[in-house]
Amino acid sequence: MSFAPEPARPHDQAELTAVLLCNLGTPDAPTPSAVRRFLAEFLGDPRVVEIPRPLWWLILHGVILRVRPRQSAARYASIWTPEGSPLTTWTQVLTKRLAGNLGERGHRVTVRSAMRYGAPSIPQVLDELKAAGATRVLVLPLYPQYAASTTASVVDAVLGWSRRIRALPEFRFVNRFHDDPGYIAAVARRIADHWAANGRADKLVMSFHGIPKRSLTLGDPYHCECLKTARLVSEQLGISANDYLVTFQSRLGRAEWLQPYTEPTLVTLAHQGVHRVDVVCPGFTSDNLETLEEIDQEARTAFLKAGGTEFRYIPCLNDQTDWVRALTALAERHLQGWDTRGGPDARELALRRQRAVDGGAKA
Repeated sequence: MSFAPEPARPHDQAELTAVLLCNLGTPDAPTPSAVRRFLAEFLGDPRVVEIPRPLWWLILHGVILRVRPRQSAARYASIWTPEGSPLTTWTQVLTKRLAGNLGERGHRVTVRSAMRYGAPSIPQVLDELKAAGATRVLVLPLYPQYAASTTASVVDAVLGWSRRIRALPEFRFVNRFHDDPGYIAAVARRIADHWAANGRADKLVMSFHGIPKRSLTLGDPYHCECLKTARLVSEQLGISANDYLVTFQSRLGRAEWLQPYTEPTLVTLAHQGVHRVDVVCPGFTSDNLETLEEIDQEARTAFLKAGGTEFRYIPCLNDQTDWVRALTALAERHLQGWDTRGGPDARELALRRQRAVDGGAKA
């Protein structure tokens, strides 16, 4: 393997620390062609679909990418905003607020965001950070619960980029924060605020993204971490196990996935006489297609059609102040040991540059 030549790093250039927030990604536009490109990258990831590659390639390119893009484009169009994809918008807002919070707390760091699939890609943003002089990068996937198909895939993308780089930055990865006190408090606060404004429904449904059941049997901790998140949130709210349900959404294909499934569970609740439900998605930190269309549109319709009378979707954390504070604290803990406040070397470099400026002014 050969590496591309790299310009020498100036000896007087201060070391730069960066925080890279990573989210799943989204098509560039709600059109069949854009969705096809996105799905080809997403579903082509062997972490996402663990089927032998030759067989899956035939299914993906012979069937799915011929049929699904047009259907999915219509779904994306139903949630698209003048600013674009809600996932992109919320991720960008969160990035700016985290940068502001860290700066106010005295940290000299660069905060950027990237998407695992779509743009801006992880390799693209890492290229930009390296060009800016980043020597330390904290990679923080915005997935509270660890799954091989999400968090590990982000690590794959970073390591894939690393294979072509000669002078690598130092990396740290945040694998999970499913039981982080700040995150739990932010989710509970989001629900409590909703109840304070609207009253409590008959049942709280916490819907997490699903994964194949086979992943659980192979050792993926995702299922256990979802259950722990739900339990901690319920304890924070002071509700009992009878007051809420944990379900799993976004099933793909015919294989068995983690159960119970969200939409069938909502239909069953309606048939059982549960008239009002509150639905929240703690596994997503930013609203997106799976929350705004799959839950707030499709699941809502199914519940009401089955006899339910009131369906209330509780938005994701997005840029909630409690969540931004929790994310700031999480980043700070993982940045420990790196000089992000400007140590003696950085101060000396700044002084030298100032002297040069002063000398030029006098001349």
